[in-house]
Order: sequence, then C-alpha cells, then structure tokens
Amino acid sequence: MNIAERLVADVDKTRTPDSVFIPGGTFRMGSDRHYPEEAPCHSVSVDGFWIDRTPVTNRQFKEFVRATGHVTFAEVAPDPANYPDALPHLIFAGSLVFTPPDYPVDLRDYSKWWTLLKGANWRHPYGPGSKIKSLDDHPVVHIAYDDALAYARWAGKDLPTEAEWEFAARGGLDGAEFAWGDEFAPGGVHRANTWQGRFPFENTGDDGFERTSPVTSYPPNGYGVCDMIGNVWEWTSDWYMPKHQADAAKACCIPQNPRGGSEHDSYDPLQPLSRIPRKVIKGGSHLCAPSYCRRYRPAARHAEPVDTSTSHLGFRCVTRSERET
Repeated sequence: MNIAERLVADVDKTRTPDSVFIPGGTFRMGSDRHYPEEAPCHSVSVDGFWIDRTPVTNRQFKEFVRATGHVTFAEVAPDPANYPDALPHLIFAGSLVFTPPDYPVDLRDYSKWWTLLKGANWRHPYGPGSKIKSLDDHPVVHIAYDDALAYARWAGKDLPTEAEWEFAARGGLDGAEFAWGDEFAPGGVHRANTWQGRFPFENTGDDGFERTSPVTSYPPNGYGVCDMIGNVWEWTSDWYMPKHQADAAKACCIPQNPRGGSEHDSYDPLQPLSRIPRKVIKGGSHLCAPSYCRRYRPAARHAEPVDTSTSHLGFRCVTRSERET
C-alpha cells in the first residue's frame, strides 16, 4: 500500500454516506479581483479531509436536538450585561430575518431589509408563524457559531477552516471564478441559488427559488460537493482578519493547514463597545446579487459575530485525519 492509499484508508474509517473525501493539495486562495478582504491571492496547502456533501439540513439538526436537548443561541434571551449599548426593547430571544421592502432602498443601509424578529429561530425561520415541516431537506438556518460547533462535536466532526472550505468549494478548479468554472450561468443555466432581479425589493426567482432551496437542487462541483455557493452562508472555524497574508517568500514556506487570525484581531474596529469576536463565513447565499453582493464565489469571505444568527446562515462539517486532533 502506497502513501496515498494509506492516507485514504486511514481517513476512510470516518467516512459516512453523506461526506466526500477532499484529497488536499496546494492552491491559490483568495482573489485580487473583487472585494478587498479577499486579497491578496496567495498559495496555501491543506491535507486531505472529509467534508459533508451538503450543508446540515433541518432534518439532521432536528435529530441532534432530539438527542441532546440543545437550545440554540436564538432561542435564549441575551444577558443585557453583555450588550451595554443595546436598546432595552431589543433584548429578547430572536434572530435576524430577511424582510424585503417593496421599493428601492439605499443599499448602504442593511436595516432596510434585515429585521431582528422575536421568536425567529431554526424552528421558525421567518418568524413565530413559520414552520419547517416542509423544509426537512433545506439547510438549517438561524445558527450561531456555538450552535454549529455543538452539532459538529456531537457528530464526531469539526467545522472547516477557511482554507479547507475554499479548497473544497473550488472543486479542483484552482483559480476559477466560480465553483464550476469562469461563467456564472453557463448556457443560461443557474448553478447555485442566488438572487435574480433588483436587490432587495425584486426577486424574479429565475433559478426557481426565492429563499432557501433543498440542498441537492443544483449539480455538485468537481469534488462531488453540493451548495458550496449560494443558498446559505456557512461558518468556518477561523477568526476573521480583514485581509489575507501575502505569499510566502519561498515555495518551501507555503502555509500548511493555516488557521486564520487571532480572536483579538477579529473584533470590529467600527464597534469599540461591542467586544464580540468574529469568524469567517463563506459561500454567499440566496441573497447574493450582481447588483449588491457578488460573494457567490469560492474566494469570497465575510466577517460574522459569533453571537449572530440569520435566516441565510448555516454550516457543514468536516472530519480530519490524526494530524488534526
């Protein structure tokens, strides 16, 4: 048995029908052509790992909650002491829900389409009157970072690093713009659940969906992984930093299995009173639109406070070999 066969045999002990083996390798992470936080494009290496074929679904999350009794962050009223600058009437159990206006708005003001709704959580994705009975195969949403990590540990897995997530999303197409190539909708066919129309007030639904979609609605990428782009944003385990590190001076020094920035450096400098650390989320969502948020690409990244959950944020898990634990 050669080295590659031994690696696969070792990792295969943790294989499940719902996961895909990513062989690992060196790739160009980030982009110099889009948002500043994606730069600079640089080389990194990751070892092989297994990744969930799809984001965690409502059906899977229900199983976790039944087994553990887990209560998500959005289902618990915050401690006012942790939010000294918050308005008292906003201290309640709830989560952010996309509530589109019916007219054009200033795209610099996200409060025009996001509402903190009391009673919104993974069981009630659009508010107290909504249910997930018909959404078993949709990604679970309204998941804060600790909720995702709790599920991963229960499943005997972990959350992906940013580098692992991006490597898997690229599907073997190093340097390609999208997870399937360089054309957004090849042949006019949509390859991910994103926004069509004028954001945030007009969604034509040309891809067949106005909000989340079942997790295998679109073809998998070259590694056989689905929904790495669009549908819902996904948590990674890396602390956010506003830009990538530059390329290593020598090829021999390419970062191996990088782990992002530090917790201290992840704080938002624009909110000095809010000492909530931020993680990297990846993949964009069904709300990403060419006119507003072109983050439906493997290189795209965004900062998310660990205490925040939304109606377009979910996660998936990974399993690593012995080098990781």
